[in-house]
Amino acid sequence: MADRTPSPILDKLNDAQRQAVTAGNGPHLILAGPGSGKTRVLTHRAAYLIQEMGVHPYRIMAVTFTNKAAREMRDRIEQLLSEQKTTAPGGLTIGTFHAICARFLRIEAAHTPYSQDYAIFDTGDQLDVVKQACNELNIDPKRFSPRSLLSAISRAKNELLTPEAFADRAGDYFSRQAAKVYARYQELLLASNAMDFDDLLMQAVILFTGKPEVLEKYQNRLAHILVDEFQDTNYAQYALVRLLAAPKNNIFAVGDPDQSIYAFRGADYRNVLRFEKDYPDLRKILLEQNYRSVQNVLDAAMAVIDRNPHRTPKRLFTERGPGEPLTLYEAYNEDEEARYVVQTIGALDEDGEYALSECAVMYRTNAQSRALEEAFVHANMPYRIFGATRFYDRREVKDVLAYLRLIHNPNDSISLRRVINTPPRGIGGKTVEALELWAGQSGVTPGVALLSLRTGAEGPFSPRAREALRRFADLLAAWRALVEAGKPPLDIIEAVLTDTAFEGYLRNSGPDGDDRWENVLQLRERAADFGDGSLADFLIDTALVSDVDIRDSDQPGPSLMTLHSAKGLEFPVVFIVGLEDGILPHSRSIEADMGGNDEALPEERRLMYVGLTRAKDRLYLTYATQRWRMGDANPPSRFLYDLPPDLVIGSALLGGRRGNLDAFERAFGGAAASGWVPPSLRASRPTGTPARFRAGQRVNHPVFGEGIVIAAKRFGGQEEVEVQFGAGRKRIDGDFLTPLDG
Repeated sequence: MADRTPSPILDKLNDAQRQAVTAGNGPHLILAGPGSGKTRVLTHRAAYLIQEMGVHPYRIMAVTFTNKAAREMRDRIEQLLSEQKTTAPGGLTIGTFHAICARFLRIEAAHTPYSQDYAIFDTGDQLDVVKQACNELNIDPKRFSPRSLLSAISRAKNELLTPEAFADRAGDYFSRQAAKVYARYQELLLASNAMDFDDLLMQAVILFTGKPEVLEKYQNRLAHILVDEFQDTNYAQYALVRLLAAPKNNIFAVGDPDQSIYAFRGADYRNVLRFEKDYPDLRKILLEQNYRSVQNVLDAAMAVIDRNPHRTPKRLFTERGPGEPLTLYEAYNEDEEARYVVQTIGALDEDGEYALSECAVMYRTNAQSRALEEAFVHANMPYRIFGATRFYDRREVKDVLAYLRLIHNPNDSISLRRVINTPPRGIGGKTVEALELWAGQSGVTPGVALLSLRTGAEGPFSPRAREALRRFADLLAAWRALVEAGKPPLDIIEAVLTDTAFEGYLRNSGPDGDDRWENVLQLRERAADFGDGSLADFLIDTALVSDVDIRDSDQPGPSLMTLHSAKGLEFPVVFIVGLEDGILPHSRSIEADMGGNDEALPEERRLMYVGLTRAKDRLYLTYATQRWRMGDANPPSRFLYDLPPDLVIGSALLGGRRGNLDAFERAFGGAAASGWVPPSLRASRPTGTPARFRAGQRVNHPVFGEGIVIAAKRFGGQEEVEVQFGAGRKRIDGDFLTPLDG
């Protein structure tokens, strides 16, 4: 290899990138800092395997986290290989975990409890099934939120817990109720020949662990597995990769644990630690050269993230120079904060430094957009907001897709219930309930019972209701005949829209009727672009579209988004607003940390890190001294005190240790003087020393009076205590509290 001419595929790669791309066989962990070219490394690695190592594309699987990333990766690989006059990578398996597993499960359907035409239920459908299960089990949805139950089920599946295994582990009352719902929920899904998104992963793992001969087939086929955003994998995804990669273990995992911010979706950055433990011979390569940000931005981001435990340090560097200092702005309240953001963006635009569309405003929670949006409207400045209702979550789009799913799979009871009287066709709720009861007594699904009305079945219906059901059954049968005749999705959609007079129904539905019809036309256009593929493939393709793939970027102006939505994006100018304790870090994470959850605050710190590293040139950070939440003001974010003062201009908050405390006291209206000190100003981090105070204990404060301790945690020689007073919840230094009981 040393005597060969270097491959052109390696051109324009830095030394670390080249090491990664040319790595040999075996497990590799590529820790890629933000803006370090991880996508370039992944695509060049795939092209190098094919071009230089002679691996057939059919034997490579590349896993991404969005369909958009999968398309871009495939396009880049094809371009790289075409430049080398190499055949296009036909047979390369590339896609999201869910899309690839959906493909496996369709191919191997005979080895699963499902048939090939299974449906994939989205969140709305899943909630409907949970509600049905609760109703059957007499579980009060007001006491046990369907969303909370669904989250518990999702977490169980991410951990590969079956209903039986979950029930065995259920300790508290909520978990025991959730276990009952999980079991019935799964039965209802199976009866509808449907899976949820978590099932796609879990059922694939069950397939491969339960059918060794099937697993061996794929192990023999796949010689190399490439995984993008490895830090965002959950346990089921990690288990899947381990199964498929054995025994060769040619795993090429690229990610950054410092950017793991999706724990609420089941992502577990500890998979990186598991990977290192499970593969002792693993080779680790760091990508530290940043091509996005100026050095001041990188230094600030490193100062924040370096305080997190259990991580491999990275020293990010750039050739772009130091750039401008960060600007820290102290606002009186959220309205002044919003005006400052809008005025600053306007000034940057007027001076010709940056266009409006080159600016982004990021915040921790969606609710923070209210003041910002009002300020933009008042200034008559256009803006675009990420995270509005997703296209595929819009009611009329879900209605049409429900028709298609029912046509594809008449056993899909959730879709049947959604469209049986949409548009209205004289089939009321009592008729639907009678249909479902009759179907259950007959041992079939409601869809099968409905179709039986065409062949002479009577059912427990009035003549009028029976005729309305039969007419709908005739339509369903006619549409299914189009599928059997091999018609493309576009023809089927057009038949549904025509036969149901859907356009008139939407246009007459209210003032937004025309817009709703435009959404349906967009879906029709997507079906036209899909071409002659099968209806089954079209439904899987639309079901697996992620929110990242459908972000609305057509509107001009600055972009407003949550920090979670900002992952993977970059902007020349970034504003991060609401940098206060209770917002970032979020109050739930602070409470969880005080309650002993050591993972809560590190994730909030990673979220701050992600926000900082979205900025290419300029970074503005803001907090308000009088923002009120839950009847209490918030102090400046503890993360601000991690920033090196020489990198920041503006607020006096970081003007030295005493200056920090003085500014903090001014910002918090004197509460600091009455006891609370920012943890970052203390001499040491939390220790394992037992707390003097405990939850439920009564205490007295010289200013706030009597209160009840919510939680307590020690910081070296000091103790931070959260207390519920009559004036609200406060965080107080324990030295300022007097216990009133033992």
